[in-house]
Amino acid sequence: MLTGVEGHDAPCNIPDEIAAAVRRHPDTAVVVHSDVRSDSGTLDELFDESRRMAAGLAALGIAPGDVVAVQLPNWWECFTAHAAIWLCGAVVLPIVGIYGPREVEFIVAQSKARAFIVARELRNRDTAATVAAVAGLPGLQHTIMVGEALPQTIPLAELARGDAGGFTAVVPANPESRALLVYTSGTTAEPKGVQHSHASLLGEIRAMDQMRSAGPDLTTLSVFPSGHIAGTLGILRMFCRANTTIALDAWNAERAARLIADHGVAASGGAPIHLSGILDVAERERLDVSSLREYTTGAAGVSGALIRRADRFGVGAFRCYGSSEHPTISSGRPEDPLDKRADTDGRIAPGTEIRLLDDDGKDVEKGCPGEILTRGPELFSGYTDGLHTRDSMVDGWFRTGDIGRLDADGYLTITDRKKDVIVRGGENISSKEVEDVLGVHPAIAEAAAVGVADEKYGERVCAFVVVNPGRSFGVADAAAHFAQCGLARQKTPERIVVVTELPRTASGKVQKHLLRSQFAETNKAAILDRKERTWAG
Repeated sequence: MLTGVEGHDAPCNIPDEIAAAVRRHPDTAVVVHSDVRSDSGTLDELFDESRRMAAGLAALGIAPGDVVAVQLPNWWECFTAHAAIWLCGAVVLPIVGIYGPREVEFIVAQSKARAFIVARELRNRDTAATVAAVAGLPGLQHTIMVGEALPQTIPLAELARGDAGGFTAVVPANPESRALLVYTSGTTAEPKGVQHSHASLLGEIRAMDQMRSAGPDLTTLSVFPSGHIAGTLGILRMFCRANTTIALDAWNAERAARLIADHGVAASGGAPIHLSGILDVAERERLDVSSLREYTTGAAGVSGALIRRADRFGVGAFRCYGSSEHPTISSGRPEDPLDKRADTDGRIAPGTEIRLLDDDGKDVEKGCPGEILTRGPELFSGYTDGLHTRDSMVDGWFRTGDIGRLDADGYLTITDRKKDVIVRGGENISSKEVEDVLGVHPAIAEAAAVGVADEKYGERVCAFVVVNPGRSFGVADAAAHFAQCGLARQKTPERIVVVTELPRTASGKVQKHLLRSQFAETNKAAILDRKERTWAG
């Protein structure tokens, strides 16, 4: 067992924490860069609008404990919506922007959300189909829109236009009250609802106080959208620690790199694709991005070469490890030696404890790999489905499903995972969900989805399929089918391998490690073949 540094203050509640930070640093700047909704202001202005929006939500009947879903990019309205919901004593339910009607309908229905805040357009995609999908769901009383309102919806601008003079923030008596509900794609076909309390969210914020810089003198670049635990925590950290924040509503490597160079951005984070994109632009445009002394990257396989490349640009990048259920389990720090930043996932976060178990449930020796179990102040309070909670917990310890080992210096390295999840560009994708969608296509007899290594995205979705006699199936067929089923484009298989049968164990379970090995060998042979043909030519 290994324990991080102890000594947190007792957790309080989010409304009081936000109000205190705004009183201390009202003039902290918040800037949104967007092609459609750029905005800027101070933390005090952001908080004032949040209070007015909270008063509007309360007037609609939103009460403490109610769930309010939010599907918005990193816009000013997204930030005010989060704070307003917390000020009402309600529960924030952020939804990933790429999710389409099918995913959103499931999440809103399963969560029993009372209100849904959504943009009229998301990434140039009309959300009318999503609004239609949730209309009439039991319990959903209000749909609130940013942008041109559809019939039977409420414009967000009108909601926040009123007077908040008589509004008083609702402070929960119990810090264990639910504050956040975020859905994550795991091993099940449908997303699982991860529940966090005021105490667990503030536990994460306070743990990071011992590992990260903070305050108005720190300029941060925010690229992770709300809907990801990292994006939602970034919003909370902006409010509670008053970081000067520059936000991007859609990923653009050129813009990100120039903002870092022009504004002396000191801290940011993202998936490997974000960091590599910034470095590519800096190299091509000869930009100085060395102000970026803290760059946290994870959410997918991070190569040591990427961290070392960042170091050559003067960027203090390091790896971290966590999940929606336990946001930061381990993390590097800017002052760590380069080999630790590049080749490990850092030391255990303050207040967190881990155990590494073998297949028999026994603790392994230091230096040996084992399944990671965690507990600590930022651990979630459970899934919305109690069966999922029961299956994931062992005597108060959370089973991550990941395999790791500790070195002699206490640094953790993730070596494998038991969970059947594909991580593409920081997005968790359930293999089972991909397989279920493939399984209803008339050409498919059997399908198995795996993640295959990719330098840009960490992993891509690869599907091994057995097709029915006389039928064919390729990438174009998959794209059309997934679009018709209303799923996010990122879940669509980008590699299709047609096989005569899927390798199985004696009990009938598909041996996905063999499929990954088969793809790797086939891909390696194809690369060598191309090189040989090039040399021969």
